[in-house]
Amino acid sequence: MELTHYLKTYPCPDKPGRVLLIATRRCAVLELSESLLEKARRGELAERERDTLVRLGVLVPDRGEERKEVRQTFTAINRASRHFAALVTLTLECNLACGYCFEDPFRGRFVMADDTAGMLVQRLTEQMAAGRDVTVDFYGGEALMALPLLKRIAGRLVEVAREAGVVFRFNIITNATLLTRRVVQELLPLGLAAVRVTLDGPREIHDQQRPFVSGKGSFDTIVANIKAIHELVPVDLGGNYTRDNFQRFPEMLDLLIAEGIAPAALKAVGFSPVIPKADGSVSGDLGSACASTSEPWMIEASLFLRHEVIRRGFPTPKLRAAACMVEFERDLVVAYDGSLYKCPAFMGREELRIGSLAEGIGAYAASHNLDVWKNDECLECAYLPICFGGCRFLRLLRTGAIDGVDCRRVYLDTALEQLVRQDLAMGRPTA
Repeated sequence: MELTHYLKTYPCPDKPGRVLLIATRRCAVLELSESLLEKARRGELAERERDTLVRLGVLVPDRGEERKEVRQTFTAINRASRHFAALVTLTLECNLACGYCFEDPFRGRFVMADDTAGMLVQRLTEQMAAGRDVTVDFYGGEALMALPLLKRIAGRLVEVAREAGVVFRFNIITNATLLTRRVVQELLPLGLAAVRVTLDGPREIHDQQRPFVSGKGSFDTIVANIKAIHELVPVDLGGNYTRDNFQRFPEMLDLLIAEGIAPAALKAVGFSPVIPKADGSVSGDLGSACASTSEPWMIEASLFLRHEVIRRGFPTPKLRAAACMVEFERDLVVAYDGSLYKCPAFMGREELRIGSLAEGIGAYAASHNLDVWKNDECLECAYLPICFGGCRFLRLLRTGAIDGVDCRRVYLDTALEQLVRQDLAMGRPTA
């Protein structure tokens, strides 16, 4: 047996002679003695110790075979999957005027036509007929501005799923201004599973970044709606920070608690930096947008905010294997006009369109550089299972092409140990 390629080892300063191990392929975290780790290296472990480290992914039979397995990760996942996921853009209309709006370069009064919606239902029906469960994330613009259309699509699909003996569920990615208790109650029987909503910090910051089209602030409306629905449906809370304002986001968390929204009642809380718009531009004083995870301020912000979220008892995602949705054969983005993409960040780029509901899916391995991470440097990197080449869109922004990986090494060299220790310090399970 050999130590896996995909292992990070850190000393425990407060516990001399002990080390913290993170086996990134299984996202397993364990603490053990340096002497036991040395025995593992020399192949001198007792059977029980060896079996435990094999189960956690610390030991593998052969590193060469492990590398071959990792190269085939998504081939195996795609072959075994009985699930189909679609992110569906119902409309590009929105009732907010966010200065950093990602879709701003191609936003407008565009709504999915009835015949396109009918084609969408047909394609998803075919997936269910093949025995696959289906999850749809309704997206925009603001998805709830097309509520009647959403209800027609979900209503038909929940019937089809019942007849086919599979599961249909949907989530809504929404600004939450229209997400009233009545709306949630209407959608739950149609398969509503969760909602993702956005608050950009405390009222002052949020209302500046995410006002209504009229110019009026949206913060109070959104908080009132979250308060009204958070016990009916799982709420995934996100927000977008800049270099200049991330330190004030905890104020918003305290306000939610003061409003009676129990931290444990939310599904997850996690914030992201503002990134450039779809065409690479930034807007006015939001010029501190982030186009790289290696920017020092972004690393500082992500660690600070995650700590503050956990400290207040809000749930936040733990370390897990992750990859771009491009790698998953049965994950698609459906634009309002029926065009198909492999990532919502690619919408509006004709060169990254992979087909349509009418035409089907064309070849995209070359245009999306599917094998970009299958190189010696990546395959030898301990971080590969939690990165797999990073974000293709960020690479596209920086170089104008998906011509290499969006390497996360700088970020993970700084942040990984701290992320895991945040969980350990708060008594959260890590694996």
